[in-house]
Amino acid sequence: MAEYRLYCFAQSGNAYRVALMLELIGADWEPVFVDFFAKGETRTPEYRSEINEMGEVPVLRHGDRTLTQSSVCLTWLARRSGQYLPQGEDEELEAWRWMVFDNQKVNGMLGPYRFLRNFAPKAGDPAVLAFLRGRAEAALTVVDKRLADRPFLLGERPTIADVSMTAYLYYPAEEYGFDIAAQNPHVAAWLERMKALPGWAHPYDLMPGHPFKR
Repeated sequence: MAEYRLYCFAQSGNAYRVALMLELIGADWEPVFVDFFAKGETRTPEYRSEINEMGEVPVLRHGDRTLTQSSVCLTWLARRSGQYLPQGEDEELEAWRWMVFDNQKVNGMLGPYRFLRNFAPKAGDPAVLAFLRGRAEAALTVVDKRLADRPFLLGERPTIADVSMTAYLYYPAEEYGFDIAAQNPHVAAWLERMKALPGWAHPYDLMPGHPFKR
């Protein structure tokens, strides 16, 4: 058995953050497929009692330790490996500032927008989709400005803040109906820098469950 086990599925950008981090640090890990769509596995009593009471992915297991919430997983993996770790209190707080912004405003809006547009049993309400897209695009403008004068979110080297921000940004443009990279040139350049890191892989190559089957 691998050292780390990650409960995940290919369409989850939240799980991708952790899968990508495991690859970037060269961890010995294996994915555990969670059938979110066909079986609604995260909503079952068994999943909530035995794997994650919050009914979500990702879930990271290492020995007797179980971690949930991608930001917690990223922080622990960075501390344990010594890689992609913010250095000092100021940098740590700055990393968390961008991770919270990401979870609330960037991928926190892109995730449900993409789900309603592609995977929900019923098509999303146009007004809701317009709201989520507008919020996401506005937040991406903030990130694009941030990256205009630095290669990574905190400066010259990548940290867990950058890994977190990638969550939904590598999925195909057709899943969004707009091209994130084309609209945000500094984000586009940063995505290429992230892709150049040893160990980078696309979410559909890292996690099981692609192509999507209802």
